[in-house]
Amino acid sequence: MDGSGNASYAQALAYIFSHADYARRQPARYADDVYGVQRVAQLLELLGHPEQCYPCIHIAGTKGKGSTAAMLEACLRAAGYRTGLFSSPSLHTTREYFRVSGGLLSEERVAFGLEAIRPYVERVQGITAFEILTALAFYLFAEERVNAGIIEVLMGGRLDATNVITPAVSVITSISYDHTQFLGNTLASIAGEKAGIIKPSVPVVCAPQEPEALAVIQRVCAERNAPLVLVGRDWEWHRRAWSPDGETGDIRAAHNAPAGFPRDLNAIRLGLLGAHQWENAAVAVAALAELRRLGWRVDGESVHAGLRDVRWPGRLEILGRHPWVVVDGAHNVESMAYLAQAVRDIFTWDKLYLIFGASADKDIAGMLAQIAPLADDILVTRSGHARAADEARLQQAVEALGKPARAVTSVKGALEALLAQAASDDIILATGSLFIAADTRRAWAELTGAPLPPADPPWA
Repeated sequence: MDGSGNASYAQALAYIFSHADYARRQPARYADDVYGVQRVAQLLELLGHPEQCYPCIHIAGTKGKGSTAAMLEACLRAAGYRTGLFSSPSLHTTREYFRVSGGLLSEERVAFGLEAIRPYVERVQGITAFEILTALAFYLFAEERVNAGIIEVLMGGRLDATNVITPAVSVITSISYDHTQFLGNTLASIAGEKAGIIKPSVPVVCAPQEPEALAVIQRVCAERNAPLVLVGRDWEWHRRAWSPDGETGDIRAAHNAPAGFPRDLNAIRLGLLGAHQWENAAVAVAALAELRRLGWRVDGESVHAGLRDVRWPGRLEILGRHPWVVVDGAHNVESMAYLAQAVRDIFTWDKLYLIFGASADKDIAGMLAQIAPLADDILVTRSGHARAADEARLQQAVEALGKPARAVTSVKGALEALLAQAASDDIILATGSLFIAADTRRAWAELTGAPLPPADPPWA
């Protein structure tokens, strides 16, 4: 690579995604020789173990892990830590995998990082694109001298490329049915994969779970002598007030909190919308309390500041008003149910217009059953992602629920049509996948002149 800005970064992307990319074309088997940590562990050993240069928090779960990671990062940054956040998938640019102190690294920095590790990458046979991204994140965070890593699992946990770390605290957010073709079709089997991140003697903070899932997590914690902090039992939350302008509530320890950390966090202003975000916030607070117990310098003031200032694009995000334009990356049945309830709670409207698209491997009928009843008019479309379901299939799924649907070939076309149609007191809701949320955010910017989100240069 020649180091000339965009060209060098484009070459870096082309190199990374020339390797097997299971985010775009998932293999038939979920097994150690396809997924697993062996290849990324080999690469990190060749690199001198950059993942061991700073303490980490490791986060798995089906729902809420991205929002919880964002809350943890914001609170730790408010406490004075230099943070590295590894979260996937990205909305707009691959640089979102490498957030340092809340910002994206430059294209040049990412390209130079890949150039540094590339000779070692080429010594690891069969390494995948996500494994390269994972190792690159650990390397870049070490080079940037972060002192707190927040590392989100992509899928599952046991075989995820991120599962090479021994974290300070492990976090498991709410578990439900997703990726069942890989993780299994029971909550127990899915929980078993998520529990794969639990390490011997490392404290685990767990969201409230269905009994079937919780039993698995409790068993693994006992086997590995990992202390379990259970939100809903050891930490509680109360949502007090909410509107499109924000939410307030309280989070409280049921028992004594660590010295220097408040037992009661009252009058919290939360930067993310929806009742479900209070569960995520309580999980984040419980994890921060465990870090305080381990000697981290986090206190009530930094928690209040971080939860107030946290932003996580594409999650019940308001783009516009009069009419409301809202995007959300809900992509399974349970997260769509949460979204439907949050929309009912927070907004009032005359007509609701739904833009819906989804990945082909999702429970499309189940998601639509949750959100379609709110809609007065439904436009189905597809994102530019390789796994997106085609419009004809989506239209049939809507019609099977007894509602009409219009097929539109692009998210931008759907949004443009609805902006011309909707009245001031209506709502336009775009959802079904993070890719639909991303395309809607970009289309909104292009149609209204709002600042464009970052984008990767052409590289394919």
